[in-house]
Amino acid sequence: MRTRTALTLVGSVAALTLPFIAPASAADTVLTTGSLGGTAVAVGDVLTAPLASGTSATLYSSATGTSGIKCTTSQFTATVTDNPTAPGTATESVSGQSFDSSSCTSNVLGVTGVTSITVDNLPYTTAAVSDGTLTVTPAAGSTIQTTVKLTTLLGSITCVYQAPSLTGTSSNTDTSINFTSQAFTKTSGSSLCFSAGYFTAKYAPVTDNGAAVYTN
Repeated sequence: MRTRTALTLVGSVAALTLPFIAPASAADTVLTTGSLGGTAVAVGDVLTAPLASGTSATLYSSATGTSGIKCTTSQFTATVTDNPTAPGTATESVSGQSFDSSSCTSNVLGVTGVTSITVDNLPYTTAAVSDGTLTVTPAAGSTIQTTVKLTTLLGSITCVYQAPSLTGTSSNTDTSINFTSQAFTKTSGSSLCFSAGYFTAKYAPVTDNGAAVYTN
């Protein structure tokens, strides 16, 4: 009886002194690939996304109107700069956002075509929060800026629009990023340029080397 008690005591002490070894588990970072809680996205990985199938990126003259510019081909590119433990905020550096002008049309009176849409002052910083909130900000002392070149009945014009920041959302249903009626102010351009722009777009799927990216 005494021997058994001694052995039990030794076993208990050993159990208390052995280091705790956690069981193998899925990644617990904010951004993962493959699934929720899947493989952690590495810092330095490049994320890309086209417009969601069947959707358009629009820059309209009002938040509820349909007058302005519509493009059916666009893509963004961003590099992951931080991917902490979830819940938290991952950060990305947006190095490119392109619009194929051949896919763009305008229904603004007097405008006959879209020559180009250029996103200026890159890179921008995107903060991706675990709750699905996205915030895009420019570098300190800069601004988010888009330059639109149009052909009109009176010749070519250039319209410049700026915003201090953009707010969007991410969805794990289709690994998408959504922006709805994000307000821009015209800072230069002719009277044919609408005085304000409201940007709406849905990008999906967001991928890391072909693997879908999820927000945890």
